[in-house]
Amino acid sequence: MQSKIKVGFIGLNPDSHWAATAHLPALSSLSDDFEIVGVANSSYASAQRTAKALELPFAFQSPAELVCSDEIDLVVVTVKVPHHFELVSLALNAGKHVHCEWPLGNGLEEAKKLAALAAEKGVVATVGTQMRTSVEVKFLQKLIKDGYVGDVLSSSLIGSGANWGGETSEELAYLYDKTTGATMLTIPFAHTLAGLQTVLGEIVSIGGQLGHRRKTVRVTDADKEVPFTAADQILAYGQFASGAAFSAHYRGGMSKATNFFWEINGTRGDLQITGNIGHGQFANLNIKGATGDDDGLQELTVPAEFYNDLPDSVIARNVAGIYKLIASDIRRQTRSAPSFADAVQLHSLLDVFGQG
Repeated sequence: MQSKIKVGFIGLNPDSHWAATAHLPALSSLSDDFEIVGVANSSYASAQRTAKALELPFAFQSPAELVCSDEIDLVVVTVKVPHHFELVSLALNAGKHVHCEWPLGNGLEEAKKLAALAAEKGVVATVGTQMRTSVEVKFLQKLIKDGYVGDVLSSSLIGSGANWGGETSEELAYLYDKTTGATMLTIPFAHTLAGLQTVLGEIVSIGGQLGHRRKTVRVTDADKEVPFTAADQILAYGQFASGAAFSAHYRGGMSKATNFFWEINGTRGDLQITGNIGHGQFANLNIKGATGDDDGLQELTVPAEFYNDLPDSVIARNVAGIYKLIASDIRRQTRSAPSFADAVQLHSLLDVFGQG
């Protein structure tokens, strides 16, 4: 039996935030491949609390200590975007494999520098665009490949960002500041673009504009208004490498009507994908289709085997899909998981819109 890949987290709380919600159950479902052994947080006391709560053998005094440890094979970075560049650079320069949450950097230039460094070091360096490993996306990819809709003519999408509406909490208020790199453009819109490209191929041209309808956001638990500089409207259009047309509209907040609606139109049929939220990376997606002589759309069920050995929760399941590819890449020296080079391509699409 192969030895387990030893994981060290930079930014892990035992019972809150994304790492605990998504990464812990994902890795728990892959316990034959991975073992979480250590953590470094913003303070040593915080790392000690997490290590004690999760029964981890190592609490590191700093990220620098973690990445230099012989006990760590894979460094997972799950902190806020402005810190990605420094921490990922530390891990790469220490010769560690790295998995970084999306966005990879605060803008295209940081992503390019990190991708170049990863290539120089020759390590497995991956990014968390987990809609690409969604079982529904994999099923859609198969339907397109098998010719269900014939030649794809167009793809159109509407999504709601959930955040970036009129109200927020103090913890999430940073999302409304475009300088943080964590906006509706870089999070739900970009995650969903990654999924669309998995199904329909690379987007080779993109254009559009950003809208700023709201100027302030109400921070309800602090009873204050703060500036809202991130876009709350995204209008995009473009073309896939196949020549198929692409259009999308993302809007801040949630709609009382439709929060995720994606249609793929082809020469032989159509697919319609709906969901509960515009974050394609953790939306519950439902698929309908019509092909050939069908009179109308019919429910299409993802085959049961697509779910084999994956968590029941959609959030953990999609993240586990990324980790399965990472394990294969580390063990077999392949490059199947979403890479830093893939991240640069996605950042390049976003760069057309400027700072979102």
